[in-house]
Amino acid sequence: MSNVAPLIEAPAEATSTRRGFLLRTLRNRPAAVVGAVILVVVALVAVLAPWIAPYGLHTQVGPVFGAPSWRHPFGLDDGGIDMVTLLMWGARVSLVVGFAATFVSMAIGGAVGVAAGYFGGWVDTLLMRITDYFLVVPDVPLMIVVAAIWGPSLFHIIVVIGILLWTSTARVIRAQVKSVRERVYVKRTRAFGAGHTRIVLQHVLPQVAPLLIANTVLTVAVAIFDETALSFLGLGDPSTTSLGKLIENAFQRTAISSGAWWAIVWPGVLVTLIILGCSLLGGALEDALNPRLRVAHLSARTFRLRPLVGRGEDAV
Repeated sequence: MSNVAPLIEAPAEATSTRRGFLLRTLRNRPAAVVGAVILVVVALVAVLAPWIAPYGLHTQVGPVFGAPSWRHPFGLDDGGIDMVTLLMWGARVSLVVGFAATFVSMAIGGAVGVAAGYFGGWVDTLLMRITDYFLVVPDVPLMIVVAAIWGPSLFHIIVVIGILLWTSTARVIRAQVKSVRERVYVKRTRAFGAGHTRIVLQHVLPQVAPLLIANTVLTVAVAIFDETALSFLGLGDPSTTSLGKLIENAFQRTAISSGAWWAIVWPGVLVTLIILGCSLLGGALEDALNPRLRVAHLSARTFRLRPLVGRGEDAV
C-alpha cells in the first residue's frame, strides 16, 4: 500500500513543478531578469506613448537636426520633431509588428511540428521536406521580393515575416513531440481508445507548450530585426513610424554627414536593447524548459569506481 501512494502523487507533483516556471527562471537566472526588465520597460513606454510622450508625433518643436539639450535629451530629427517622442511611437509599431508576426510564425510552426512529430510516416516526411525547402531560401532577399510585389504595408510585413520564420519552430517542436508520443502514459491513453485530438490537446501540447513559449520570445527578436531591415530598405509602411523607418529617414536625409548622429544612433540602440532583452529572456526560458538541455547538467561527482568483485575494500 505504501508503494501506491507515490505513484498516485507523482502526476500531481509533476504538474505543480511546471507551475510558476517563469518566476523560478527569473529567480535562478539573472540574465532572465535583465531581459524581462528591458522588455517590460520598453513595452510599458510604448503602450503609454499617447499619454506620456512629451510632444506630439508630428509637431515641430525646433530646428532640423537640433542638437540634444535639456528640453530634448535625444535631439531632433530631420523635421524638427523630438526624438524621445519618435522613439516611443516607433517602439510601439515595432513591437506590434514583432508580436503579430511571431504569432503567425508560432501558429504555422507549432501546427507543422506537432503534426509531423505525432503522426510520423509520410506526414512527417512531407512536412519536413516542405520545411527544408523554406530553410534553404534566404529570408531577407525573399522578404524584399515579396514585400516589393505586395506593396509597402504593415499587414504585408507581418504576413511576410510570419510565413518565413516558422521553420525553426517546426523542427524544435517536432523533435519534442516525437519524444512525448513514445512515453508510457501516451501509449496507455492510446490503448484505452483515446482519439488523436484528445491525445494531442491533453497530453502532447501541455508538454511542448513551455518550449513553444521560450521559442516565441526568441522569434520576437528576429521579427523585430527583420521589420527594421525591411523598413530601412524602404519596404515598410510609409504612413507609420517604426524604428526602422526612423533610421531610414535619417539615412536618406544625410544625418551622419550633417553631424546629427543622434537621429540614427538612438533608434539603433533601442532596437538593440529590445533584441537583447528577447534573447536573454528566451535563452533562459529555453535552458530551463528544454529537457534535452538539462542532461548537460549531470555532475561528474555522481560517478565513482566500485570495488572489483572478489577483492577487498582496498581494491580500486
